[in-house]
Amino acid sequence: MAKISFKSKILSRAGKRGLVIFCAVLLIGVAVYLNYHWFYGDEGPTYGDGNMVDGGAGDGDGTVNVSTYFSATQLARKEARDEALEVLQGVLENEEAVEATKQEAMAKMSRIAEDIQNEATVESLVKAKGFENCVAVISGEKINVIVSSPEELVASQVAQINEIVYETTGILPVNVKIMQK
Repeated sequence: MAKISFKSKILSRAGKRGLVIFCAVLLIGVAVYLNYHWFYGDEGPTYGDGNMVDGGAGDGDGTVNVSTYFSATQLARKEARDEALEVLQGVLENEEAVEATKQEAMAKMSRIAEDIQNEATVESLVKAKGFENCVAVISGEKINVIVSSPEELVASQVAQINEIVYETTGILPVNVKIMQK
């Protein structure tokens, strides 16, 4: 009777596949956590002046100017998405990954690509309505839209933004959070 060692059982084909899947899911989870942490910080969804301080690009009083804020936010969003896409691509390229896992990775990649396209469309359409800067961040069935405006947003501007978001993404106005920077 052959004795199966624990080491050979772990390193079997199914064990390697499970380990690869576990690592991929762990990396995706870390990317999602970092994305949330970069956008919302430790105190929930806030986009205050001190949220993206980098020490050198501010106005001299410790705050980041508006154009730097929008650039930094878009860059952080892009970097987080690139990391997630890289992990998903690794799952797709892994020959030992289960077909169901590959299909799930493809679906997530498609969703990310769709979100990127929708965010860019929302941003450009909002800018076309007269706002100097705009960043849209889609998270599942919710979206945060941050705009720069020298004056307080009025109801007609909020309605325009909600209409753009709904027509572009299908996200209902109740799931849209509009913030002014």
